[in-house]
Amino acid sequence: MRIGLTGGIGSGKSTVAAMLVDGGATLIDTDAIARTITQPGGAAMPAVEAAFGPSVIAADGSMDRARMRELVFADPSAKQRLEAILHPVIGLECEAQATAAGPGLIVFDVPLLVESKRWRARVDRVLVVDTTEETQLQRVVTRSGWSPEAVRAVIAHQATRRERRAAADAVIFNEGMSLEELRQEVRALPWG
Repeated sequence: MRIGLTGGIGSGKSTVAAMLVDGGATLIDTDAIARTITQPGGAAMPAVEAAFGPSVIAADGSMDRARMRELVFADPSAKQRLEAILHPVIGLECEAQATAAGPGLIVFDVPLLVESKRWRARVDRVLVVDTTEETQLQRVVTRSGWSPEAVRAVIAHQATRRERRAAADAVIFNEGMSLEELRQEVRALPWG
């Protein structure tokens, strides 16, 4: 079975992913793949540089993620151009990893699953980790040191809580739970 796991920034999605892996699932993390293909010498780097120029290339030859984030938040067409480069490469790598994983529960960690529209056809079920926007803000500011404004900008560019919940086959509302309570929610999933 293929599960698409998604949730807004700071929702606890990564924690849920780790719990699913602890239960025997194979995790395919699209953010990790995106980081790999935008490292120095990464598969996407020639196209990224050709499309956006040297201003988005860090001194080490990787994509300057902070600069690119500023660019795509300021210009929706830049976001579309970047996604047109990254998404096909990420999709191929996801399929390669899924094939290598063989049978069993495969969890695709896809932060932008709802936004991309293509992912729904690639998975059997969608699991959304949800929490309030205030909790998202507190968690991300605490763990990353980002300003509240930067976190709000990311939240504004993601699907709304309502959109994610509407796309879900199952929702874990990760608000005020202990790790053990969250683990119990994960274990109770119908495919767990």
